[in-house]
Amino acid sequence: MALHHHSDRPWRVRVDDEEGAPCGAGVLLDDRHVLTCAHVVRYAGAAPGGTTSRVRISSVACRPEWTRTAHVAPGTWVHGHGTQRGDVALLELDEPAGCGTRTTLWKAPISGGTVQVYGFPHDEPFGMGADARLAGSGHRQGEWGLLKRMREGDPWIERGYSGAGAVAVGGEFDGRVIGIVVAEYVGADAKAAWMLPTETILTYLPRIEEFTGGDRNDELGPSYGELPGDGDVLGDPLRLALTQELTRLLDSGWSGTVVVGTGGTTAVGDSWLVRLVRTADPAARATVTDAELTGAPGDTVLGLGTIDAAYDARGRSVADVSGYLTGRFGLPGGNTHEVRRQLLRRTPPACLVVGGVDRAQDPEALVRELLGQLAARARSRGVRLVLGFEGVPPAGLAYDVSLDPEPLSGEAARGVTAVEVHRAVGLLAAEEDAASALQQEWGVRFFAAPRLPPRAAPRLRVRLAVARATEPNPELAAIHDRADDARAALARFDHDLRRLIAAHEDLTAGLELHRVRAARYFGVEDRRLAERHAPAARALGTEPIDLGAARTLVRHYIDEVNRRFEER
Repeated sequence: MALHHHSDRPWRVRVDDEEGAPCGAGVLLDDRHVLTCAHVVRYAGAAPGGTTSRVRISSVACRPEWTRTAHVAPGTWVHGHGTQRGDVALLELDEPAGCGTRTTLWKAPISGGTVQVYGFPHDEPFGMGADARLAGSGHRQGEWGLLKRMREGDPWIERGYSGAGAVAVGGEFDGRVIGIVVAEYVGADAKAAWMLPTETILTYLPRIEEFTGGDRNDELGPSYGELPGDGDVLGDPLRLALTQELTRLLDSGWSGTVVVGTGGTTAVGDSWLVRLVRTADPAARATVTDAELTGAPGDTVLGLGTIDAAYDARGRSVADVSGYLTGRFGLPGGNTHEVRRQLLRRTPPACLVVGGVDRAQDPEALVRELLGQLAARARSRGVRLVLGFEGVPPAGLAYDVSLDPEPLSGEAARGVTAVEVHRAVGLLAAEEDAASALQQEWGVRFFAAPRLPPRAAPRLRVRLAVARATEPNPELAAIHDRADDARAALARFDHDLRRLIAAHEDLTAGLELHRVRAARYFGVEDRRLAERHAPAARALGTEPIDLGAARTLVRHYIDEVNRRFEER
């Protein structure tokens, strides 16, 4: 009797119609079950009410090869019919495959990274691989994750790939199936495709839970997978404004730490934060209609997969939070220090929401050992971190944006209109964008560079949205004054950083001027001058640049050049 041999990824199977014509791909979960797309089953004529009730499943990674007939398991054919929803089916083999394979589908972030898929395009019955880049999804509807082409000329996803397992390439989930291909798109100059993430599949097919691994995207709030009612959240001006500001940040290229107030004297609660998180959650997306998502006000719905992980820290220990991060991101784990280090080095950078920080089992330890250092380094590492507090955040916690919902107080010597305040906050927002761009280009290059002030415009827009609803409102003057103060702080930052930039340019120009001057008279291979020039050039080009040390080295070189000229 021939021995059964598996090649790489033995779960790869082809789904054929009864005549043996390839219709798509599938994932062999065990000897009895295959996961594929509903439309693949329809192509084969075996959809409910179709011309037949059977498809053929053929192995492509087993020796000897095998073929079995299969049928749709009752209640598992889910087809969106022209929408970017569902499109999944579970097939039951009429006879066991007999190869002993058991496949785990992993719950994993889909905001970025690379996957490989293996499908069966026309005239390729033995299959072909294709690489794609995960890109989340910017749509306000649907539940499919976008796949983008990586290189021009490479094989691409087309009909015959539907149902293929999407395997993570590189990173912590390397080699693991994180979803299935559901559709392809080919335009004039663009090629893209979509996948259905594991968490969405599990929402439709809860019976496959035994074949899944990893932690869920959303562990925030008291209930799982439900979107709080828009009327309860977006009907309130304050909650609506908070939602819009956080959406603008997370749906942009911004990175850093946001501290969010969910309690305090305003008692705003966290229902708005839970709702926003779930607009991006692959599992929750399957429980809300496209009409609900597209009908919501602007800037209140995140793109699918925007948030990689969300966790409620209330009553939880530091080990609980670290354990969730380890499971959700597939990290090697270890102590809290190791988990923090691994998360900061993750590629692509994570987008993480942690709620109820000050209601954790030991809030001080949670901030000191884990969240505080993540917050301090988030912007420099491209991480987007949202920390929710029911009270006031710790005084020493670093942050880049505060969405404190509390009213602003202050003594105003004049009255201002909402139009004037809106103009002042708009100017502030533009200057904050410019300062952020300057810091991103130059601030990270210098040692002991001035720190970019936290963004004030988001919070001021929140308070303006509330205050202008009851104009005249004394808070308008306080908002205007805070905007003026924030612009003054930005002006100081801009002045201090540009002074460093100018000093660097002057030192670089001076070094080059004297190098050219020396080379003309003493030759480019003069050893004594080269030994002085090399460390000065390195100091000006090695980041973070210590301008004090560089200035000393440049001066030493220039002094040596001048001394040599005096000897002549």
